[in-house]
Amino acid sequence: MFDDATVDDLPAIVDIYNDVIATTTAIYRDDPVTLEDRAAWLDERRAAGFPVLVARDEATRRVVALGSYGWFKASPPGYATTVEHTVMVAPHARGGGLGTRLLQALTEHAGAAGFHMMVGLIDGANTGSIALHERLGFGQVGRLPEVARKDDAWVDLVLVQRSL
Repeated sequence: MFDDATVDDLPAIVDIYNDVIATTTAIYRDDPVTLEDRAAWLDERRAAGFPVLVARDEATRRVVALGSYGWFKASPPGYATTVEHTVMVAPHARGGGLGTRLLQALTEHAGAAGFHMMVGLIDGANTGSIALHERLGFGQVGRLPEVARKDDAWVDLVLVQRSL
């Protein structure tokens, strides 16, 4: 159901990422990403051996969702068995369970790759994402109040984790 992302998928990945930036508080930045930025990100993920999975619309074959995981902290070896994930779904493809299936695929992939723990960092107001994570066995382990600003407002960050 999911494919490994290719360079040809980058324009759709940029579109999805920038929609999330513009319309949600899931990413704590205001400026859009560029094709060059996402190309470097894809190269970095591949070089580190991490997956970037995409889901495609069956009719158009256009990317409608992406998911990946990478180092939780940039300083292994202490955190070398813990990864942090991200899942993004295009607006028209949300609500149909695609994000759930993509997160399940990522947790299975990470477990098979020998990682011990997966963490997620979720906007505190995103109750839908928090509930999805809880359904998939992630537990809330912390809330950091007002640690970031988005759209001229303070936002909370919820930390979730799941043993793999």
